[in-house]
Amino acid sequence: MSDLDTASPMQPERQLMTLEVNGEEHEVITEPRRTLVDVLRHELRLTGTHVGCEHGICGACTVLVDDRPVRACLMFAAQAEGTRIRTVESLSSGGPDRPELNDLQRAFRAHHGLQCGFCTPGFLMLAEGFLAEHPQATKEEIREVVAANLCRCTGYQSIVEAIDGCATARRAGKER
Repeated sequence: MSDLDTASPMQPERQLMTLEVNGEEHEVITEPRRTLVDVLRHELRLTGTHVGCEHGICGACTVLVDDRPVRACLMFAAQAEGTRIRTVESLSSGGPDRPELNDLQRAFRAHHGLQCGFCTPGFLMLAEGFLAEHPQATKEEIREVVAANLCRCTGYQSIVEAIDGCATARRAGKER
């Protein structure tokens, strides 16, 4: 018997799962109780997804699951099997040595949509998912959506301006 077949109080049950993250398949052996954010950060070393409140309130851990924003602290990794997961690392291109920011990230920089940066990955993924579904979003709709995530530094106006600026540019076909 392998350690996947048996569990003891000292050795919790573990299972093999395959997760598709940022277009790549990863096999992970982990406990069924592990959250998606923990597996992303600790098993796959994708540390762009931040852990904030661990209760689904702050939104720092937002990722896209099948193109929809999800709080990774509220989802078990096992629940994500068979889905497409995207983390903030999927936004930039050019590789880890020379990343090139995408249009949304550049808009956040241009509009000063970040201060300390802790909440930024969650806002980026929330905005990426929202704009994919609502490319014609108004500032009012954007403001309502970003209210779901917490930021203690910016006051949200610069985040709304960044997302709106990106949406406007995408509609005009200038960037993508």
